[in-house]
Amino acid sequence: MTFIEQWLRSDIKNIDAYHVPVSKDMIKLDAMESPFGVPENLKVEFLKRIEQSEVNRYPEADPSELKDTLRALMDIPDEFGILLGNGSDELIQLLALACSKNDLIMSFEPSFVMYEMVSKYVHLDYFGVSLDSNFDIKLSEALLVIEREKPKIIFIAYPNNPTGNSFDYDAIIKIIKSTSGMVVLDEAYYAYSDKSFLSEISNFPNLLVLRTISKIGFAGLRLGLLIGDQETIAQLNKLRLPYNINALTQASVNFLLKDKQRILDNAQIIIEERRRLTHELSLFPKFKVYTSQTNFILVHSDDAQSLYSALKKNGILVKCFSKSSDLANFIRISVSEPSQNNSLIDAIRNYYG
Repeated sequence: MTFIEQWLRSDIKNIDAYHVPVSKDMIKLDAMESPFGVPENLKVEFLKRIEQSEVNRYPEADPSELKDTLRALMDIPDEFGILLGNGSDELIQLLALACSKNDLIMSFEPSFVMYEMVSKYVHLDYFGVSLDSNFDIKLSEALLVIEREKPKIIFIAYPNNPTGNSFDYDAIIKIIKSTSGMVVLDEAYYAYSDKSFLSEISNFPNLLVLRTISKIGFAGLRLGLLIGDQETIAQLNKLRLPYNINALTQASVNFLLKDKQRILDNAQIIIEERRRLTHELSLFPKFKVYTSQTNFILVHSDDAQSLYSALKKNGILVKCFSKSSDLANFIRISVSEPSQNNSLIDAIRNYYG
């Protein structure tokens, strides 16, 4: 037995690392990224802003301008507090660190894998409540689990990843009312959805809304935000590592995210392409295409594994799930700009002959 095998926590040995496939020189439709980067007409000014960053100094510890930029972009009321994280992953971990030993984290499955993974990292129990065959919440079962297990945190992805649908709004309100635990609505795909729980923060002290800028064109900047009651955010801020938002991210956000209309326009392009791509995919007899409120589409096909491999050989990367997973016969496709979406459709047509 090696030193690291003797030294490492035994439960960590049994956890698979988060796998990110190699995507160099491929059409990348696997990670829900936006196809819209820095516009050509802004690149010179953007580089000037980056050059002005004092990388020899620690970044601003509590960047007020960055928070103001996010408030304006996402219409976050001034009375709500904002906690910033190095991606939403860090904020999920921070919330888990606020729990006590033997506390339980609950979520719905299938959903974002980091809820369960972070629970394991910090020695918390985890309970996943299965969604129904249409990927909706089974409310009566969820309420029974909450009453029995008394979760400290309930994570609800809204809309859900990897299924793309938004759960029933009233059902989630009932869940929030049913628990003394914290309910975290993960709105990573807020820009592509027609509903949000942001306004409900005023009504429920146990509600937090989690967002990210990763899905609207800025995944490489790694910035997430937790929105909630001012007192709640102030207490959680004690767990935030100092200087967790680096200077280059701060400079980039304060330049690129102030053009709200461009970001809204780009989101609308994705919504329109989502509608078109959903229609095109629905024309394939072997596909069952699920309604989406996100920037990706979930597709069922009995030959999903083979299709994934064929697309990959043709330079197109989509998300395929483990053969042992309940989603083994599904692929998840990120919605991109028209030419890449057309390349995907052409490749699928060629595959089915």
